[in-house]
Amino acid sequence: MKWIETASYEEMSKMAADLFINHIKNNSKSVIGLATGGTPEGFYKELVKSYTSRKVSYARTVSFNLDEYVGVTAESEASYHHYMKKRLFNYIDIKRENIYLPNGDTPNLEKAAREYERQIEESGGIDIQLLGIGTNGHIGFNEPGSSFENTTHVVELTASTREANKVYFERLEDVPKHAITMGIKTIMQSKKIILLLSGASKREAYDRLRTGEVTEQFPASALHLHSDVTVIYTGVK
Repeated sequence: MKWIETASYEEMSKMAADLFINHIKNNSKSVIGLATGGTPEGFYKELVKSYTSRKVSYARTVSFNLDEYVGVTAESEASYHHYMKKRLFNYIDIKRENIYLPNGDTPNLEKAAREYERQIEESGGIDIQLLGIGTNGHIGFNEPGSSFENTTHVVELTASTREANKVYFERLEDVPKHAITMGIKTIMQSKKIILLLSGASKREAYDRLRTGEVTEQFPASALHLHSDVTVIYTGVK
């Protein structure tokens, strides 16, 4: 695991974006894994800049997102479908047929999870995956106690995760209690992983990850078992 400290959020975002941009420049058919939340917003601004300045085209790129809420339609402003359109997809030349997010708005969630795994496999697997980290160590929506052997599956969100995500809803009561997410096993099959970690609220997660202890009670610790992980962090001290 490689650790890189940056002087600012903006520098962290640009450094992560440059890793993705260079990967896509070297392989226009790259399969990229994307995350949502507050931490990667600057990262997406940099990807948009790279397109508008004609540094890179995303026309042959395929994207897979980590997760989506259960029971939230793709059209909802609270959905990760909407988040991605608002921050990235509406502003670059990626083809809509090459954009994949888990389907949380279906009566058969287990089938949707299997279908998502099939789509990732048929794409050739994820070349480079972006991750954030929750205050409790979750990656994707894999909460503490999640098996490292899980592929895409439905999870029950913890109270702390729902509290952290209430900013995207009118009330805490509106935050879904379940989500569909890539599992730890799915994430770990990515060829390269970039983890972003920003802000004093993530200090405890940062400290625990740095210990090197691997336990299912701290999902991000699985990354110590991966051969190519870069952690880019700022403002945690």
